[in-house]
Amino acid sequence: MKRRVVVTGMSGLSPLGTGWKAVRESLLGGRSGVQRIDAWDEVESLRTRLGAPVGDFVPPESWPRKKTRSMGKDSLMATRATELALADAGLLGHPALTDGTTGVSYGCTQGSPRGIEVYAKHFYAGRTTRGIRGNDYIQFMSHTCSANVAQFFGLTGRLVSTCSACTSGSQGIGSAYETILFGRQDVMVAGGAEELDGIDAAIFDVLYAASTRNDEPTTTPRPYDADRDGTVVAEGAGTLVLEDLEFARQRGARIYAEVLGYGTCCDGRHMTNPDPAGMERVMRLALEDAELTADDIGYVNLHGTATEVGDVAESAATYAVFGGSVPVSTLKGHMGHTLGACGALEAWMTLEMIREGWAAPTLNLDRVDDDCAPLDYIRGERREIASDCFMSNNFAFGGVNTSLIFRVAPRD
Repeated sequence: MKRRVVVTGMSGLSPLGTGWKAVRESLLGGRSGVQRIDAWDEVESLRTRLGAPVGDFVPPESWPRKKTRSMGKDSLMATRATELALADAGLLGHPALTDGTTGVSYGCTQGSPRGIEVYAKHFYAGRTTRGIRGNDYIQFMSHTCSANVAQFFGLTGRLVSTCSACTSGSQGIGSAYETILFGRQDVMVAGGAEELDGIDAAIFDVLYAASTRNDEPTTTPRPYDADRDGTVVAEGAGTLVLEDLEFARQRGARIYAEVLGYGTCCDGRHMTNPDPAGMERVMRLALEDAELTADDIGYVNLHGTATEVGDVAESAATYAVFGGSVPVSTLKGHMGHTLGACGALEAWMTLEMIREGWAAPTLNLDRVDDDCAPLDYIRGERREIASDCFMSNNFAFGGVNTSLIFRVAPRD
C-alpha cells in the first residue's frame, strides 16, 4: 500500500540569501542576485561575465575538519542547507538519523569543478600525479553531495545520487518521495546543490545561450521576455526533509506540505534542444500520480531559463496542459539558474510562498515574447494565490523532464 509523504523541514542557501526570511525580503523587494564576475575577464573568448553567487559563505567553525576535507563548495553548501533543514524538522541528534530510518537523495551536475581542475592541471597538463590529493576525486565525483551529506550526519539508510544537470535537485526530491511512498524508508533528506564556476558559464556561452548584458547585470536573465538574451549561471543548495506521514505524526513533527505527485521522463530526441511533447508529458504524469486534474493546480512555478528556444517550448507545453488561466512565474529572473540546485531551491521557495498565499513575479519580464504561449504570467508585483496546490517544473540537457506537485498544510 502506498504511503503519504510530507515535508517536515526545509531550508537553503541562494543568491537571494540563506533561509526563508532573507529570501522573502529579496523576493518582495524585487532584488536580483546577479553580479558581474570580474575574475572571468581573464578567460579568452568567454563572452558572458555574469553569475549569481551565494556570497561570503563560510562553513561553521564547529564542523570537524575530518568531515569537511572531502567536500568542495557544493557539498559544503549541501551540508549546511541540510543541517538547517534537519534543525527545522527537529531531527538533529534524533536516533532516526543513524539507525537506518533515514536515507538521502541529493543531486548536483558534476561535483566541484575545483577537484576536476586539480586532475586537469597535474595529470593531463603536467603528466604527473604529484600534487593530487586523495580527496580531490571525492570532491568532484558525481555523488559527492549525497555521499558527503550522508557521512556528515551519519545517515545509514538508502543513498541516491541524482546527477542529471538542471533536474538534479527535483529528481532528488522525486526519488526521495518515491522511496518513502513505497515503504523503503521512513525519512529522506532530499535536494540539490551547485557551486558557481566559470566552466558552467562557458557551457552555455559556447552554445550561445548565456546572457551577455555584462554592464547591466540586474536586468538579466529575462525569462519569456522579448528582449531576453540567455541564461545566467548561479549557485546554491536546497534541502527538504521528507517523511512518511504516520512517522511524522508519531514524533509530533510540524507538517509544511504533502508531496502529492511526481513525474519524470526523457525526450529521447535531442541532447540540448527542448521538446514540448516531453515537457507536456511529464506534467501529465505528475497530475496522474497525484490523481488530480489541471483545474486543481492553483499556480505553476516554471523552469524559465531565459533561453530563446527553451522558453518557447516550455510555455507551449504548459499551455497545452493548463491553458492560459493558471498563474505562472519563475524565480530565475531573481537569482539566475542554479543548475543542480534549482529544482530544490525553487520547490522550497515556492512552498514557502504558497504557504503565505502569494507568488513572486518573474523579475525582468517586461514584455512577453510573442512566440511564447499566452500564459497568465505574473509580472511587476506579487500575486495573491488562494489555492493550496501547486506544481514545480524543471528540465535538463539530455531531454530530462521533471514535475512535482505539492499541497501546502494550513499555517500554524
